[in-house]
Amino acid sequence: MLMARELGPGGTERQLTEIARALDRSLFDVHVACFHEGIRSEELRRAGVQVLRLRVTSFMRPNALAGAWQLGAYLRKHRIQIVHTFDYPLNCFGVPVARAFGVPIVLSSQRAHRDLTPGLYRRILRFTDKLVDGIVVNSDAVRRDLVANEHLPASLLHLCYNGIDLSRFHPEARTRIPALAGSSIVIGIVCVLRPEKGIPLLVKAFARSAIQDRNARLLIVGSGPELPALETLATELGIRDQCIFQPAVSDVAPWLQSIDIFVLPSLSEALSNSLMEAMASGCMCIASNTGGNPELIRHGHTGLLFQPGDPDDLTKKLRSVIADAQLRTELAQASTELVHRQFSLQASVTCMQSIYQAYLTAKRSAKLKQQ
Repeated sequence: MLMARELGPGGTERQLTEIARALDRSLFDVHVACFHEGIRSEELRRAGVQVLRLRVTSFMRPNALAGAWQLGAYLRKHRIQIVHTFDYPLNCFGVPVARAFGVPIVLSSQRAHRDLTPGLYRRILRFTDKLVDGIVVNSDAVRRDLVANEHLPASLLHLCYNGIDLSRFHPEARTRIPALAGSSIVIGIVCVLRPEKGIPLLVKAFARSAIQDRNARLLIVGSGPELPALETLATELGIRDQCIFQPAVSDVAPWLQSIDIFVLPSLSEALSNSLMEAMASGCMCIASNTGGNPELIRHGHTGLLFQPGDPDDLTKKLRSVIADAQLRTELAQASTELVHRQFSLQASVTCMQSIYQAYLTAKRSAKLKQQ
């Protein structure tokens, strides 16, 4: 059983959905549990994945206890052998419940740096770290962080890079959506609009780099708490008419195929699905030099890196590729090739399956020795 807080548009939710849909059904009977359903729920059900909604709204309310019993009963009824939680709310909730109800193999995930986790949850995670059989991380940067700052043994951690469906994200269909028809150049991002994504840096850099070209467009695809502030900033900088704010969509491929330069200005990042999808879609990519971004963007080869939080450095990098179409093409081609070699969905699924099967084999061996 795979678990996440909600089945919405975020990167973790998308990755859970892709893994759940692609796991080998001759080996695994796949179930998913969540607190809140969303746009991914129907995708999972159409793929034959059973979705369990746990009606938990707060860990401090009685429905948390009811949700624990609901989950425990489901685990026992379906004789679930592996529970794998994908985000910190379900790490904190699902791991103890799975242990209490005797699930043989319990895995958690760390898909972002721990310093982004609220204080109380971070303390609970340190407790659940001691309950799990293993922790799956999606970048070497996160692995190093857990070893150095959380003092976890390297043997507990398993690296499984995110993977993307290359049948959906590819450069062959690069045409502008109607809203961007006639644009001279499109600079954009696709992500959940949260503070740690650093999107104000992109808005400022666009204003400095492209304001002279009134046909240039800044495309921001996503929903989140930062939207009102970003719209206000664009107005203050005099570029509101050059900006398109598109709420989160379930199919981001046509939007990525409309972007010439994809910019990920994160202040903190693990391994970005959106960045991989942009690379696979033929975008030339610029990213902040933080977290797992350098594992995808090899500066000057598969894109450009800039110093996190530095609008001047981002502006410099952005201007250099706006002015050089040949460089954009070369970097975009190299990044697409890298994703095809190392970050396909099949590669990620194969890695995750090998982790699951290794634990199942070890459990079976231990059980035989006890007999």
